[in-house]
Amino acid sequence: MNAAIIALVVGTVLAVGALAFVLYPLFFDQPVARAAPPRSIESWSDDVAVAALREIEFDRATGKLSDADYAQLKEQYTKQALARMRRAPASGAEDDALEATIRAYRAERPSCDRCGPRPEPDAIFCSNCGLYLPGRCEQCGERVEEAGARFCSACGHRLAA
Repeated sequence: MNAAIIALVVGTVLAVGALAFVLYPLFFDQPVARAAPPRSIESWSDDVAVAALREIEFDRATGKLSDADYAQLKEQYTKQALARMRRAPASGAEDDALEATIRAYRAERPSCDRCGPRPEPDAIFCSNCGLYLPGRCEQCGERVEEAGARFCSACGHRLAA
């Protein structure tokens, strides 16, 4: 009898705990993620012009838009998009900081002559084409271009450990 009462109490405590866990978000405020700051009207209008170009392209392909209307709308939206793209960037300092960040990222990563920067920071061979990434033999300086080469063809030096 004593064991039955203990089991009943433990079961009740577990059930109340599970119920509290499930209902907690309904009764207590959760932290709200901050929304991204609003974009400028100019960048919004760029997006509108490009989106409109995509939309009229789709409408023409599905037969909803005549060729004459398509030509007129395409000319209008293309002028808007190109005018904005040709204007100087609003903040050169932000662009310079972004470019510096990109250069630093690329400097940390090996680069394949054929495929470009590789995502693996410790790669010795290109994961796409198999080219030896440093590109030259460490011992003789000869260019290594054979895909998957493990030894330098000029001096026989082992290229990777």
